Amino acid sequence: MHDSDVAIQFKDIGLKKSNFKLGPITLDIPSGFITAIVGPNGSGKSTLFRMALDLTKPDQGSVTLLGHKVGHGDDEEMKGKIGFLAEEPYPHEDSMKAYDKANFNSFWYNNWDVNRYQELLHILQINDNSTLGKMSKGMRRKFELTLSLSHGPDLLLLDEPSSGLDPLAWKSMIEILHRYMEKGNRTILMTTHIIDEVKRLADYIVFMAQGRVLGVYEKDELFSSWFTIYIHGEGLTAAAAAKMPGQCIVKHAGETTYAVITNKALEAEQWCQFEGHHIVSRQALELDEIMETLLQQDGLGAKVHEARGKSK
Repeated sequence: MHDSDVAIQFKDIGLKKSNFKLGPITLDIPSGFITAIVGPNGSGKSTLFRMALDLTKPDQGSVTLLGHKVGHGDDEEMKGKIGFLAEEPYPHEDSMKAYDKANFNSFWYNNWDVNRYQELLHILQINDNSTLGKMSKGMRRKFELTLSLSHGPDLLLLDEPSSGLDPLAWKSMIEILHRYMEKGNRTILMTTHIIDEVKRLADYIVFMAQGRVLGVYEKDELFSSWFTIYIHGEGLTAAAAAKMPGQCIVKHAGETTYAVITNKALEAEQWCQFEGHHIVSRQALELDEIMETLLQQDGLGAKVHEARGKSK
């Protein structure tokens, strides 16, 4: 990937704290696409965001945003091209009126578009005469999202954007973000626990756990290639089933039937046909199941896992 195609570059970054270690991580976020980072709480997702915004300094490595190395020289122009939605609102702003915070933002961002701001208030049904601390969690979330978008940023960093949103507001958010991306040269990096959000928005998916990146995948390819395939064959053993292309985990499913999780579904089915193994059924993996499989592989290595009742 050429540098011009990269919106954010994390290069060999690392951070050590008393109870947490991040990295070293090297990760390129492609320009013009939506990338979702998924993983358990405490994976380091929010820390990556803070490093990108120069709010947390890595112990090693570097971060480059929109061609500018973070923390080196004057980065005011670069930061003006970024919209950020933090996971939690800032308590020190609780006593502010919403429109006062919007006015403050309008001075900070040269490209602030008051018409876009008013449009988003209308779409999301927000009263900006309200005090921030008295807003419901969902209403405040919608307002903070509005602020992150009203200056037409080139790059959006969204940390759990749908937290607290009701289904109608969630649908509006999805539509707003799709519309934001229509310009073609904009980028979103987001974290989320919502599987449907990933399916509706993401082009690329980054899996993280325990401060490390477990894998980066193109979304459509990911969901079309990760399957559990149940195979049956006379005298079939776990060792034989483990030879399936893309095999991640093998589980005994009774008699000479095995459930094999594979990340190369098409090649796996062709292999079964060639080997003479009967495919009993196949089931696509959901995002959380893929994450669980990656965690098992990462923690236990590429071993063959069998359920109770091993074949004799």
